[in-house]
Amino acid sequence: MTDRKIRNMEEFASVSGISRPTVSKYFNDPESVRQSTRARIEEALERYDFRPNIFAINQNRRLTKNIGIVVPYLADPFFAEIARKIERRCVDAGFWPILFNSHGEQEFEKDILNSLRSLKPAGVLLAPLGRASDRSAIERFCNDVPTVLFDSNLEGIGEAFVGSDNYSFVSQTVEYLTRSGEPPCFFEMSTPANPNANKRRAAYLEMMEKLGFEPHVLKVEGEGWAFEEIGRDGALRILDVHGFPTDTILCSNDRLAIGLLSACYERGFRVGRGEGCALRVASHDDHPFSRFTCPSLTTAAHDYDAVANHAFQTLHDLIEAGGSFDTRQETLFAARLVLRSSA
Repeated sequence: MTDRKIRNMEEFASVSGISRPTVSKYFNDPESVRQSTRARIEEALERYDFRPNIFAINQNRRLTKNIGIVVPYLADPFFAEIARKIERRCVDAGFWPILFNSHGEQEFEKDILNSLRSLKPAGVLLAPLGRASDRSAIERFCNDVPTVLFDSNLEGIGEAFVGSDNYSFVSQTVEYLTRSGEPPCFFEMSTPANPNANKRRAAYLEMMEKLGFEPHVLKVEGEGWAFEEIGRDGALRILDVHGFPTDTILCSNDRLAIGLLSACYERGFRVGRGEGCALRVASHDDHPFSRFTCPSLTTAAHDYDAVANHAFQTLHDLIEAGGSFDTRQETLFAARLVLRSSA
């Protein structure tokens, strides 16, 4: 290996004695050049320890191989898990996934969209903040770049949306809880960060009316993405003042439920289905940690694989179609009830 530093592909072509177009052709597809030429290029790569800028190569193509993946809050294990699965699908299909985290903030989300434009991606899979998003900024981006939304739907924006059926989540949990014990009250944030929470509340109200039970919606104070802390603090206030209106609590999401379980432990309320239990707690999402809580959490589970696979396949079809569909596509996947010890 030589100590000479090669700064770009032009210099590499010069020192290796191979034409710049041939070198570029190799980096686009090594199988597209003759075997003898490929061997010379790979020998020169080893000698000069040159590694081309993959982003620069992609930007010079008419259609890049970059796929942008944008999630609202990567510290949330739900988004970490689904992003991991989408990344795997991109790699397996020969694309280069680039993951971005909006940190729950509108300005971060807008900055990410601007950065993605400069990378000239083949397409983008976007889980928007939802209520906190700048709708007009996202709409402009989707008009410029082939985009499929997932998890949180912004009606009419993007060529497609792939997500979970929130009514399916709530209808299964409410039906099970009312059949197996007292009807549930609904525990949620007063200003939820994710718009799916509003759909879940509406589904709870609809199901309780359909089954002939009185609904009870308990809203706890708190904003942002610190759901466990918000759930714990809100549950402590309820337990210390007047308690819950029923011994069955249905949480809007698993992260709030984890906070609620912590509050119950602190105040000495035993949670579960067995003898001597004061409360039952159930929730939605099948958060990756929900089976490790104490007690383990009864929940309605996302089909992580189906959402990730279909979101990527829809984007791939969109790219192949030239960036637009005849009509906007929406695909929802049903939840699966997972019975554990908490309810």
